[in-house]
Amino acid sequence: MLLYDNAISGNCYKVRLLLAHLGLPYERRELDVVDRSNRPDVLGGLNPSLRVPTIVLDDGRAIGESGAILSYFGEGTRFVPADRYDRAQMLQWMFFEQYDHEPAIAVVRFWLHYSGVPAGFEDRFEEKKAAGYRALGAMERHLETHEWFVGDVMTLADIVLYAYTHVAGEGGFELERFPADGAWLGRVAAVPGHIPIDE
Repeated sequence: MLLYDNAISGNCYKVRLLLAHLGLPYERRELDVVDRSNRPDVLGGLNPSLRVPTIVLDDGRAIGESGAILSYFGEGTRFVPADRYDRAQMLQWMFFEQYDHEPAIAVVRFWLHYSGVPAGFEDRFEEKKAAGYRALGAMERHLETHEWFVGDVMTLADIVLYAYTHVAGEGGFELERFPADGAWLGRVAAVPGHIPIDE
């Protein structure tokens, strides 16, 4: 398999983390997340959004979008609950990550740590940061009474939320304000098979 990837992207890290837990081999091809000028040539026939991650299976079929890739590889594994309601709860947290968490925390991190705030977006910075704190707060409230986001084991919900939460400090987010989130980050990192984002 070939994964079109970027080492700093939390969305790509989600895929690498799941594949590491599953022990699945693959090759990586790094694509720049700032200069996207070659995306149509590289990903044009593989992913309509021209985004990473995109994975090409051994049979040549491609899958884009981190959630779709995780769903494909997670199906039938310990990372997807067998119970229908628990699966819906897992998806609820995965959608929360894509709609509330990632658009705030990942964007602030990228602007602050990698690219700078784009001209004309300065007024959006504090708005995005406040949204990120709301997302961390929602996680904190849940994790005060639960070890994992669904059930009593790590699921895809934990993988997706871990990816950008554990590097939220790069966006200036004060994670020490969220002790339950911090304890959960430690639990995720302690699961056998874990790899860091830069691996």
